[in-house]
Amino acid sequence: MLLIVSFDLQISMALARKARGLHVYSQIVPYSIRKEELEALKPKGIILSGYPDPKVSSNVSDVFDREIFDLGIPVAGVNCGLPDFTYPNYIMGSCEGDKELSHFLFDTCGFPGNWTTENFIARSLREIKSEIGNNRAICGLSGGVDSSVASVLVQKVIGNRLTCIFVDTGLLRKNEASDVKLIFGEGFKMNLRIVDAKARFLQTLKGVTDPEEKRKRIGSEFIKVFEDEVIKLEGNTDFLVQGTLYSDVLESTSGTGIGETRVKSHHNVGGLPDNIRFKLIEPLRYLFKDEVREVGEKLGIPGHVLKRHPFPGPGLGVRIVGEVNQESLDIVREANAIVEEEIGNAGLYNELWQAFAVLLNVRSVGVTSGMRTYERPIVIRAVNSSDGMTCNWAELPHSVLEKISSRITYEVQGVNRVVYDITSKPPGTIEWE
Repeated sequence: MLLIVSFDLQISMALARKARGLHVYSQIVPYSIRKEELEALKPKGIILSGYPDPKVSSNVSDVFDREIFDLGIPVAGVNCGLPDFTYPNYIMGSCEGDKELSHFLFDTCGFPGNWTTENFIARSLREIKSEIGNNRAICGLSGGVDSSVASVLVQKVIGNRLTCIFVDTGLLRKNEASDVKLIFGEGFKMNLRIVDAKARFLQTLKGVTDPEEKRKRIGSEFIKVFEDEVIKLEGNTDFLVQGTLYSDVLESTSGTGIGETRVKSHHNVGGLPDNIRFKLIEPLRYLFKDEVREVGEKLGIPGHVLKRHPFPGPGLGVRIVGEVNQESLDIVREANAIVEEEIGNAGLYNELWQAFAVLLNVRSVGVTSGMRTYERPIVIRAVNSSDGMTCNWAELPHSVLEKISSRITYEVQGVNRVVYDITSKPPGTIEWE
């Protein structure tokens, strides 16, 4: 593999994707990685990527292990402003073009350039078989792209020994449960159990307003539901399949590999309890979203499933700013359905990375039928992205925005104002929480 020692996540992500586009498997590690840890990964090449942010860490030179340069592995730097470091090879000015990167990867490092979707699937199937063996596994199937691809991949190896558990948390999109039953229970003939846990999740989120606490409570409650359901299954189940993506892992990890979360905890990464009893199977852990869709296509998953917009693991719980309750869920679910429907009617759904509604915990004065109202606003968020790590806000046609606003304020009780989020990532994130 190519190891990218990251001093700046955004630059490292762009570089990793360029390398993979050249059929070279790349992986990002924090700049605090020690020589022994790096050597154990057996990379064929190393790239130091980005400038350290002095606001985040002022002791980069102390943390960075210079003995990495003594391993005899080709090293290069990209956009790397560390003047007191000496590179065994050369410094590339940027990662904008492929010429210098190709030279480093193929001429200097000797990569064969054979990392493909087919090879990934073949290797994953071998690893799943080796890890699970003749045992049973469960999968938290949400109906989204990631869990769908992960479950189909594992089912190919262990068949009916995989039980897919769809947890109706009450935090899902409109008609989610019936769609999952139709697509996976009837279509893919999966061993599917649907669990109604709406009351449990509402109770665990009662009074919680902090976004990190929400994510952690949701992750913890998921595991409790799984454990309760496993007791009802025949035979022992020791494995839990998750659709964790590389972006989830990177956003849930400290920039230095030390200390606090970098951006936010994803419910299936930083949100899991420490005492989880299952061994995790995460076949997509080092793939980006577009790569997951490519794998899904090769596995025969229908396009209408693979092209669904990303939906956060904590669901509508992180699209309600403030406490989650039934009233807020009803509002944001209906508003979100209108956004998706009108985006689809306009022929824009497949052109966008994501489009959704967020409910704020503030109120504003409005007027309906000549009467004063004091209700909540809905924020419309629509973005373009390739991997979810960065994004640009989408310039939706005014006619589409007008239709969405008109429908939400007329059809959704409790909303009297609609606003449009024109923030890119960074400095914002795609989701509001």
